[in-house]
Amino acid sequence: MLGRVLCTVLFVGALPSPAGASQGHISIVLLGATGDLAKKYLWQGLFQLYMDQVSSGHSFTFHGAALAALEPGQRLMFDVLKQLSCPPDEPPNRCAVLKDQFLKLSQYHQLKTAEHYAALNREIETLLSQEGLEEAGRIFYFSVPPFAYTEIAGHINSSCRPRAGAWLRVVLEKPFGHDLPSAQQLAAQLAGFFREEEMYRVDHYLGKQAVAHILPFRDQNRQFLDPIWNRHHVERVEVVLKETVDAKGRTSFYEQYGVIRDVLQNHLTEALLFLIMELPANVSSAQEVVQHKLQAFQALWGLQRSSAVLGQYQAYDSQVQEELPEARGHVSTTPTFAGVLIHSHSLRWDGVPFLLTSGKALDERVGYARVLFRNTAYCPQSGTLRDAGHSQCKPKQIIFYFGHGALNTPAVLVSRNLFRPAMPKDSWKEAGARSDLHIFGQPLSDFYMYSPVKERDAYSVLISHIYHGRKDFFITTESLLASWAFWTPLLDSTSRQPPRLYPGGVENQQLLDFEMVAGGVEFSLAEPAELLHPSGQMPSEFRAIQSQFRQSPLVSAWAEELIARLASDMEAAAVRSVARSGQFHLALSGGSSPVGLFQRLARHHHGFPWQHSHVWLADERCVPLTDGESNFQGLHRHLLQHVRVPYLNIHPMPVHLKRRLCVEEDGGAELYAQDIAALVANASFDLVLLGVGTDGHTASLFPRSEHGLEGAATVVLTESPVKPHQRMSLSLPLINRARQVFVLVLGKGKHDITALLSRVGREPRKWPISGVSPSSGQLVWYVDYEALLG
Repeated sequence: MLGRVLCTVLFVGALPSPAGASQGHISIVLLGATGDLAKKYLWQGLFQLYMDQVSSGHSFTFHGAALAALEPGQRLMFDVLKQLSCPPDEPPNRCAVLKDQFLKLSQYHQLKTAEHYAALNREIETLLSQEGLEEAGRIFYFSVPPFAYTEIAGHINSSCRPRAGAWLRVVLEKPFGHDLPSAQQLAAQLAGFFREEEMYRVDHYLGKQAVAHILPFRDQNRQFLDPIWNRHHVERVEVVLKETVDAKGRTSFYEQYGVIRDVLQNHLTEALLFLIMELPANVSSAQEVVQHKLQAFQALWGLQRSSAVLGQYQAYDSQVQEELPEARGHVSTTPTFAGVLIHSHSLRWDGVPFLLTSGKALDERVGYARVLFRNTAYCPQSGTLRDAGHSQCKPKQIIFYFGHGALNTPAVLVSRNLFRPAMPKDSWKEAGARSDLHIFGQPLSDFYMYSPVKERDAYSVLISHIYHGRKDFFITTESLLASWAFWTPLLDSTSRQPPRLYPGGVENQQLLDFEMVAGGVEFSLAEPAELLHPSGQMPSEFRAIQSQFRQSPLVSAWAEELIARLASDMEAAAVRSVARSGQFHLALSGGSSPVGLFQRLARHHHGFPWQHSHVWLADERCVPLTDGESNFQGLHRHLLQHVRVPYLNIHPMPVHLKRRLCVEEDGGAELYAQDIAALVANASFDLVLLGVGTDGHTASLFPRSEHGLEGAATVVLTESPVKPHQRMSLSLPLINRARQVFVLVLGKGKHDITALLSRVGREPRKWPISGVSPSSGQLVWYVDYEALLG
């Protein structure tokens, strides 16, 4: 049947193909053909593709597929197809012919079992043989939940691949995982069936005309942007997506994902990367764009709990209770609003804040990416007399306007006191200056404004790119995993954080305003009492509490708050020491626990007197200092390379002498001891930072160690029960001569040893940490709730 229809369509004389041989046949299979996404966007996008390419030389068939049986599925699908429309500029007669042809070329299939996929393949093969067509390729569009991807991929790979010489393009819709491990798992599963070049992961924001034009705009305006697209001229970058709708009807999805996974990890991140990545020589090269994106990811500072503010509109929890019976009695902490502060340590962007914001039930529907430039000018004339085109006191900004909002159209806006941009006249037109509309408090007449010559839906744009095989508008596996690696730590650290409640819409007023504070973000206003959660005390309401642990002061809080407190206490100790003696001697342990602390000190504590500080190691693994397992290497990567410690004030342990590692006769331990004796008054460090192992070891002093637990030696070689076995460590007597010792204990994995240490006395041969007791100084324990309470 479809073959006769195809023959009839190809014969239509009103729509001739170009001269020459056919380009081949393309079969497009839409899985989930009766779902919401297909109804709203995908069928219209496929129809637009057909209208655009009907004369290209390719022939097409469209196969809608779902789990429903043939008759009800076919009825549902054709109800959607009958509603398809043509663009306003399409002649009505041509539109009617094209729509009729498209419906005739479309067919419904139930795809549920392996046999169904095999039958679809036989039907396509029969059609090709009967019509004498060469196969160009097949497109499978997965408009289905991700849990179904692997099974469908297996069926396509085993039963539905095209003939040799034809291409396969598999289109995947987000979400692509829930966090880094789940994304890695899904990527590995799909890689077992498809090659990377066959997969097209859709982020529909990359099809929005303003977003898609960011890289071309930067490329076409290099002469203007090269001098100013950097930290010396850019004040901040904002990427924003605000929605007025709430999550009603979608709470089952939203409870799993929330606003960060739904919007920030993908849409807003992609737009941000287009703005901050180094510009490739060829912005149309998918490979070059991906490599520059990955480099931009690598330069971003890791996100912490303090990097974000979270909100939830007030009605959300009751909607969850109503739509999800299994959630009754459960208090949802899923955020529906998020503001996130991101920083880069690249030379171009170091110190420039990047703000990503999105939320539901807000006061307006709008999306944009905005680059705001620094303004160093002072203008004596009054504001009313300033000419926007010449006054340097007017704000300077470039805005990529995604749509909706005051403009209600995609647009690119450039302040007139910056430059007149180069824009492609075939696709963008300059809009007339209007003073009746305002954007960010300025009349539109202050901007050069450009809008698309022909506005196109994002899905229509992306489907066209899939047809043409343009991979630069899609998410590669590398880029996907880099994004999840960046966002997962924030998701983990905020998973227990109850969001601020907000009423929704214009009633939010200033409740969601936030500001940058000490390298993080905080809400500007206190939460009104009437909006506080009725269930009472929530986890984030616990502040750092002080008590006693092993007869010494204890500070405890959630991990991120604890690290913030510890970093502040370390800075205060350093300032006091420098005021007292002119210098600060700090000995730091290695391992994973202090990494967050090192990053916090580097990013947030600009008042730390690093130029008067000496940094020592409390212990070191016997590996080269450039080795990834070296404590010094970790300390350098996370802290030292980001702060201004004088070179001669950095004291790595000499574990690598005479091309050998920790050989006793080389005297590395004695050399370090001599340095300490020469530089540290009375060999008494101002502060020693220690951790605790699950076996009770501290620094590299292990249970039943033969060296370092007692005696006169100040620096010793020790043996670890785990690789690398050889270590160098400060001795327990030297540690106990310090003015202050801080012990940091983090995570559930440390709960058992924490509980044990709370009961036992001083037995350093069994538990070396129990022997830490500064003779004339102070010991303070910093233990997070997970280690303390389990």
